Amino acid sequence: MAKRLKPEKIDVEALRAALAAAELRADQATERADEARAAADRAEAEAAAVKAQLSGDAALIAHLRLEIARLTRTLYGQRSERTQRLIDQYELQLEELEASAAADALAAERAAAKAAVPAPTERRQPSRQPFPAHLPRVRVVVPAPAACPCCGNTRLSKLGEDVTETLEAVPRSWTVIQTVRERFSCRACEGVTQPPAPFHAVPRGWAGPSLLAMVLFEKYGQHQPLNRQAERYAREGVPLSLSTLADQVGTCAGVLEPLFRLIAAHVMAAGRLHGDDTTVPVLAKGKTSAGRVWVYVRDDRPFGGPDPPAALFRYSPDRRGEHPQAHLAGWTGVLQADAYGGYGRLYEGGRKPAPIIEAACWAHARRKFFELADIKAAARQRARKKVAVIAPLALEAVRRMDELFAIEREVNGRPTAERLAVRHERSAPIVAALEGWMRTERARLPRGSEVARAMDYMLDRWPSFARFLDDGRVCLSNNAAERALRGLALGRKAWLFAGSDRGGQRAAFFNSLIVTAKLNDVDPQAWLADVLGRIASHPAQRLAELLPWNWKPTSAVLPSLDAAA
Repeated sequence: MAKRLKPEKIDVEALRAALAAAELRADQATERADEARAAADRAEAEAAAVKAQLSGDAALIAHLRLEIARLTRTLYGQRSERTQRLIDQYELQLEELEASAAADALAAERAAAKAAVPAPTERRQPSRQPFPAHLPRVRVVVPAPAACPCCGNTRLSKLGEDVTETLEAVPRSWTVIQTVRERFSCRACEGVTQPPAPFHAVPRGWAGPSLLAMVLFEKYGQHQPLNRQAERYAREGVPLSLSTLADQVGTCAGVLEPLFRLIAAHVMAAGRLHGDDTTVPVLAKGKTSAGRVWVYVRDDRPFGGPDPPAALFRYSPDRRGEHPQAHLAGWTGVLQADAYGGYGRLYEGGRKPAPIIEAACWAHARRKFFELADIKAAARQRARKKVAVIAPLALEAVRRMDELFAIEREVNGRPTAERLAVRHERSAPIVAALEGWMRTERARLPRGSEVARAMDYMLDRWPSFARFLDDGRVCLSNNAAERALRGLALGRKAWLFAGSDRGGQRAAFFNSLIVTAKLNDVDPQAWLADVLGRIASHPAQRLAELLPWNWKPTSAVLPSLDAAA
């Protein structure tokens, strides 16, 4: 018979101790895991905060660089083609860096909340100016609590308030103004009386002056063709046909013709003009032809002249020299322009009433050398596996010319005599040295060299380039005319072409008005709206009061809606 085995006695206390030890180790492991996760969250939050800080610093640096470039350009004028290129580059960089900084700042805040650590400090941003005082304010009051959240007492006393301003855009509103003219009959004589009809900007006008000004400025100031405007107005619930808008534009041109003639007379009364031209594609049979828009700018501000600036635009279907000769027939003075051959007959000694004095543009000449000395452009050409050579002579020419431009920035806006004195003392030696250096180096260059052609452009016209040394009114560059044409050059990408030669003439007409307003620091749209509302009833002998430099706006263009109600 088999022997029975006795069961072993279980040590309960040992099992309990082992279980407690296992639970302790599990708790410690959990704590270590929690600590590791917390450490990981803190590390992630710190990394996000550092990334946000770096992004904010990069955005701030980009903003400061852009401001420095803009201020330099404002104080000293356009230093070179490189200046505008840098500004454009800084603006693009700032746009992307600001967006990245905002995204990184939000990610840092979320990481800090997850890690239960203090939120990172708000990134440094350029100080924002307060909203303009003329903007209307709408008060939205957050309801106050009815009782104290601490004790429940309803006896609350107001101590003050905190106001947070948020800029908001309200969609454009359209309004129909009903002008009511009541008729009355006289009980004594049975006569009928009625107030006279108000003047309209255009005959039988249905459009108010503010609407007309908006259409005109959108078309010629913001380069939005009428068909695109009509589409936008229709989406806003106001269908206006293209032909209807075009009719208003043509009629407004006739209404504003007297002001255009006054501006033209003012420009042609100047003793010095800036002249330039640009292409305007014009719709032809199955294609577009190259029309031209010419501009003549009167701007006496560089030498402290008291007369206001103005710009006169003219249109021609081609670039034949007879057009500027017709534009300037009877005018004498100093013309600052490029070396276009069509101006040649204006400078001839036998011209009546007198030959026009040519003053060449140093910016045009410098540009030819700058293109041969542009290191960045050459690098881009080499990246595209194209031949690109940096000309040391061109680089030296640019350096010497920049010395002249630096002096001109110092005397800009000073009186004529003071400008001449500085030029004789400091600029004349540089010009003489530049001419001697250029003639010496030109003799060593082959005829087909690009640097030689750039030198010939100046040496063949050297008296015209040196004109600024003898006349304090003359500027070193023709940038005033180029700035006036910049809007047309940008607008070509939007409206593509003019519909006809008459369309080109209207473009020149309205650009004369709009650019002249801008030159006098006047809002073109506000000026057009006010003038269109007043010109029909304004005395003809006092039309000069409506010119941009004499303009004093009325209190309001639209009648009071409260009064109309």
